[in-house]
This record gives sequence, C-alpha cells and structure tokens, in this order.
Amino acid sequence: MANKSSVFDMIGPIMIGPSSSHTAGVVRIARAAIRVLGGIPEEANITFYNSFAKTYEGHGSDRAIIGGLMDFKTDDVRIKDALAIAKEKGLIYSFKSIGNSSIHHPNTIKLQLKKGERQVEIMGESLGGGVINISEVDGFVANFSAQNHTLIIKADDASGAIAFISSVIAQEKVNIATMSVSRKGKHDMACHVIEMDSGIHEITRQYLLSLPWIKELIYIPDIDL
Repeated sequence: MANKSSVFDMIGPIMIGPSSSHTAGVVRIARAAIRVLGGIPEEANITFYNSFAKTYEGHGSDRAIIGGLMDFKTDDVRIKDALAIAKEKGLIYSFKSIGNSSIHHPNTIKLQLKKGERQVEIMGESLGGGVINISEVDGFVANFSAQNHTLIIKADDASGAIAFISSVIAQEKVNIATMSVSRKGKHDMACHVIEMDSGIHEITRQYLLSLPWIKELIYIPDIDL
C-alpha cells in the first residue's frame, strides 16, 4: 500500500515547528492537496480531526496547513507567519475541529478547496516523521503518499480500463509502484490512483485525457521536488 514507510522515513524531515506529525506532515498534506486542485486556492475550509482537533493551534498545525496551501516547503521559515501572509494574499480560510471521530486516523485533516470554478475535497493523514497518506480525493478512496509521481484518473467504469491504462504507462518504461481503483458503485465513475517511480511525458498524459471514457487526469510529481 502507498502508506508503507521505513525506519528512515520516521526519522523525519528538516522542518519548521515542534512535531513532524503536526507540522511537516501537515505541510505535505496541503502541498499534495493544491496539486490536486491545480494551484493555490482562493478559499479553504479545513477540518481537523481527533488529536489534531485538540492541538492544532498550540502545535502550529494551523500555520503549517496554511503555509502548505501557499506551497511553502517543510523547512520554509515563512511558515511561522503563514496566517498573516495568507491574509495579505487574500486567501480566505476557516478552521473546524471534530475531536472524537472513530472512523478517522488520529491525525486526519479534511481540506475543501476552491480556485475559480474548481473545487476539490481531500482527506489526508499525518503518519509521523513527515510521512503522509492522502486517503480520499473527492470521496474516492485514494491512499497515496505523494512521495512518488502520482496519476489520478477519473474514468467510466469500463471493462479493461485498468489493463489499458497500465499498458500505456508501460510504453514509457515507467515502473508502477502502486495502483488502486475506487468506485462509488457498479458501472459508476471510477478513480484510478497510480504511483510511479518516475514521471510520464505530457504527450502521454494528453493522449490518455483524449480518450472519451477518461473524464479527468491529474498528475502530481513528487511534492518534495
């Protein structure tokens, strides 16, 4: 699965803030989310769950999430002033906390983001040491780490779709690290999440997007690059 991590991951990244779970992981969740959105949001509604709900202000998770939404990296000194910078930039945001949700990981954040006409909803989990899992994208199970190159493809639930997409990627000589498919119902829209060791060319992404049964394609490079 995409949320596996090694002992080396758990050492944690170079970062601003007191806790890798509450700052570095939070920044990385936000940086992954804006890549799903396609840019820095104009509006952000943020919900902190469980332990985050109780500590997000004291541990700096509020500044970390806003800094990440402005594409600050984990070691960016501007994170400590992220709330003021967001106000200067006109980023509208709100915080909500839900302290006792048994269905969510202890360190879970929901991001509802808007940029122009585009809106997305992301669920992310901070696993420790800066390691994250993006558990949902727009209601689809996703489970990717954002440590690799990631394709998110929303498509009709068609027979042979998985094999076809895999064969197109294989033509690029790219190794698929993980691949999962989620759907909301039989013959309903499906969401393919593919993590790869390296990226694929723009022409290949455009070819996939040109297929009538593929409705949306999002490409996310390694968010730490």
